Amino acid sequence: MADTEVQERKIVVAIDEGKESIYALTWATKNVVSQNSNDTIILLYAKPPLKVYSTLDGSGYLFSSEVMVSMEKYSKDVADCVMEKAKRVCKDLQNVKVEARIEKGDAKDVICEAVEKIGADLLVMGTHGYGMLKRAFLGSVSTHCAQNVKCPVLIVKKPKSSNGGNKSS
Repeated sequence: MADTEVQERKIVVAIDEGKESIYALTWATKNVVSQNSNDTIILLYAKPPLKVYSTLDGSGYLFSSEVMVSMEKYSKDVADCVMEKAKRVCKDLQNVKVEARIEKGDAKDVICEAVEKIGADLLVMGTHGYGMLKRAFLGSVSTHCAQNVKCPVLIVKKPKSSNGGNKSS
């Protein structure tokens, strides 16, 4: 009966504060994840590191410990809020394990490292849909990950709204 046993898949879904990542997660739960499988969804949030600037050259700011604690608490609250929203999307999945991971660091590095460490079978990401110019200046986390991870990458684009989108019928 080993032939009929369903192989476990580890599906990493990168989430952030944007609607695009929640849309990608929702889409993946409906179109990729199988209710009759051994799938595991790993919700991955990359918590940006706090930026502390040196005052050695006179151009930066030095924050008091109270301000740093407050900034760290806010960062944790944001991460917890994002993770709760993502878990709600997954709450009705049956026979699917859901794990949550919050890692600290630059999103593209965190995602690539976590996918490798986990041994993911698939990485699912949303995209902000930036144009070429914005992507050139801001960089694209999804493009970086697609070029650097070893597993397949599914980039889910949120459709433009029907009232105000560029598509004509």
